[in-house]
Amino acid sequence: MNRMPIALWALTLASFGIGTTELVPMGLLPSIAEDLKVSLFAAGLLITGYALGVVIGVPLVSIIFSRISRKNLLLLLVGGFAIGNLLCAWAPNYTVLMIARVICAFMHGTFFGESYVVAVKLAPTNKQTSALALVAAGLTLSTVLGAPLGTYLGLAYNWRMPFYVIAGIGVIAFVAIALLVPSMKQEQVASLRKQVGVLRRPQVVLALMMTVFGIGGVFTVLTYITPMLEQITRVASRDVSVILLIYGIGTLVGNIVGAKLADRWLIPTLLGALIVLAVVLSSLTFIVHNPIATIITFFIWGGSAFASIPPLQMHILEKASDAPQFVSGLNVAAFNMGNALGAFLGGIVIEKLHLSALPWVAALVTFIGVFLTLVSLRIDKKL
Repeated sequence: MNRMPIALWALTLASFGIGTTELVPMGLLPSIAEDLKVSLFAAGLLITGYALGVVIGVPLVSIIFSRISRKNLLLLLVGGFAIGNLLCAWAPNYTVLMIARVICAFMHGTFFGESYVVAVKLAPTNKQTSALALVAAGLTLSTVLGAPLGTYLGLAYNWRMPFYVIAGIGVIAFVAIALLVPSMKQEQVASLRKQVGVLRRPQVVLALMMTVFGIGGVFTVLTYITPMLEQITRVASRDVSVILLIYGIGTLVGNIVGAKLADRWLIPTLLGALIVLAVVLSSLTFIVHNPIATIITFFIWGGSAFASIPPLQMHILEKASDAPQFVSGLNVAAFNMGNALGAFLGGIVIEKLHLSALPWVAALVTFIGVFLTLVSLRIDKKL
């Protein structure tokens, strides 16, 4: 009776494909730049453009298609994602590739927002956070397996090959969702004014800021982890991927454990995960010179970072239950804002200070997330 519905695995597969398409260009930028005859900087904008597309696309797509049934919206988003990746693979020039990336990005945020809502509705009452974690596990696997395999395919064949494969994953996910996800009774949809109005609630804004700063701390270091490992820890270039794999395994474990704990203790799990994350990031300042200690820390870092994601998502759904699709999508956008904030802040730290300053700056960013969580908890107690 308490088993997870098989339909959730269809959402997990789509989550894996969408997560992979966001990350895979990172390892292929030189190949893309050379083939399309653009600078490396311009190729890098394909990643920045994607992140901005997620942030901009979430409110637009969520509101425009808010009256479509949940299953049909999922099919529309996954179908659009598959078409967008085919366009990436076929792109004759840089402009078409950028447009195709933005199409994929517009599908990204709303898909995760919608899939999280569907996961909660399909799951048993005492397994709702675990259902969120199962869908999010696809995103985690895209970091651990999808992006590295995509980079391998791109280097072994050409940069277009991974996008063909990802488009194929999208088609399979489309069929799986069509067959496995049940049609859901159309709910009364809140008006546009009411949906946007949830942003006037302090708890909703706090929840979004908790995501921005909690995740922002992670990406302050993670974006520049390769030069930090090579130049400070003195890890050989060929071993960096192994350490990142250990980080990825940590994210899988953290995602599962965090969800299990959050099913019973939502805010304590979130607060504990963010505190551990901040402490681990700050500890890197002192142990980054020791390869063994760094490897152990990376596992804990990945675990604590992803242990916070299911409770963050569940928390905002609780605070805006009358506009779940809208706020769930906004939380995905907040995740990407945290990504952009961390990368930008990390770049400033490297330019003005040094690589070695990244961990403690990242810890400070995460501690802001801890502080906001405490503020949210205090407001809850007063209500």
